[in-house]
Amino acid sequence: MSKQNTVAIVGRPNVGKSTLFNRLVGQRKAIMDNESGVTRDRHYGYGDWIGKNFTVIDTGGYVHNSEDIFEGEINKQVKLAIEEADVVLFMVDADAGVHGLDEEFAHVLRRYMGKKPIYLVANKADTNLRANGVGEFYSLGLGDGEIFAISSQNGHGTGELLDAVVSHFDDPGIEEPESEIPRIAVVGRPNVGKSSLVNLLLGEDRSIVTDIAGTTRDSISARYNAFGKEFILVDTAGLRRKAKVSEDVEFYANMRSLRALEEADVCIVMLDASRGIEAQDVNIITLADKNRKGIVILVNKWDLVEDKDTNTAKEFEAKILEKIAPISYIPVIFISVLNKQRVHKAIETAIEVYHNKRRKIPTSQLNDVMLKEIEKYGPPALKGKMIRIKYVTQLPTHNPVFAFFANLPQYVQTNYTRYLENRMREHFDFTGVPIGIVFRKK
Repeated sequence: MSKQNTVAIVGRPNVGKSTLFNRLVGQRKAIMDNESGVTRDRHYGYGDWIGKNFTVIDTGGYVHNSEDIFEGEINKQVKLAIEEADVVLFMVDADAGVHGLDEEFAHVLRRYMGKKPIYLVANKADTNLRANGVGEFYSLGLGDGEIFAISSQNGHGTGELLDAVVSHFDDPGIEEPESEIPRIAVVGRPNVGKSSLVNLLLGEDRSIVTDIAGTTRDSISARYNAFGKEFILVDTAGLRRKAKVSEDVEFYANMRSLRALEEADVCIVMLDASRGIEAQDVNIITLADKNRKGIVILVNKWDLVEDKDTNTAKEFEAKILEKIAPISYIPVIFISVLNKQRVHKAIETAIEVYHNKRRKIPTSQLNDVMLKEIEKYGPPALKGKMIRIKYVTQLPTHNPVFAFFANLPQYVQTNYTRYLENRMREHFDFTGVPIGIVFRKK
């Protein structure tokens, strides 16, 4: 069985780690900015070179003895990435030369020497002068005898670097392992507990968690196995309204979260019980519905709601459904990540929603059930025209879409479409899944 070859890119802030990451995975996945500390969490992607497949881990910039809460957490993420990697790329800046932080980080890396290959990668070697000057980095006492002078920006020297990296992989590796695995994205406004939920489920500090809104900037993917099902769990940056997005990094974080939502099979939308459902929550749910995603609503911090009785959850759920109307198919689960209450119920429900999204109803069963419902209450006549629906089938699409064949499909009204959807949901379990109904000429 193929193994997952893993490469970690590490180094101090702002040396170009995310630029190299994006080049190796072949797409602009990581956020890049001149502001130090843009990448905070471990960020995963997939690349291949001369028949070898590998996982690439982008990391935040390592800083020593900083009191900044993020930098302490970033350093923890960097060390976890090094532990996980088969090959480590220690990136330095050929333009700036040896930096004090490079020397500090070299101390950290020395404990791994002899345990795994560590390559010194001098980035920004865009000119002959810079490329010829990389020898000064030998003073760091790291690397397997060679310093790779590269330019992440234009790709110069990356081929030779990859030749060296994949020479350590005997196995061809797993080809884009995420492609056939369900993706569940955890989305919501900032600071509702998304990263805390993901970390709890994974049993490790996979994403940095602080009380500061907006800590997560990239969308962070991790494999997770539960209830006999393997899937990709994606932690995302908090989605803010456009008017609240003030800086470039925040804008791109918002864009990554939107892309994660678009690429997901199921979206877990997290709300804050202490704040109730707000306009931005409604926007996120509507966006997921518009993109035909499976949806589960998690009301987190339920432990903070005081004076609860048997009706509190029902009343809260009724308010949510009232705000998101006419969307009415979404399961609502009340959880406390802090107290680990009903967290696994949330994931179990998300998996059920994924199966509902993939559900295929045999044509004979559809017609047996739905033609009887149509017989009970047929489509109202319009302009004196009688509409007759004769046949129904499920279309071969990624999301549940049903075609009803009629003599005058153009005259079927919206209210009747809603009636058919409600009857479909009564007879077949499409909890958490938007279903499409189209009318065709027969």
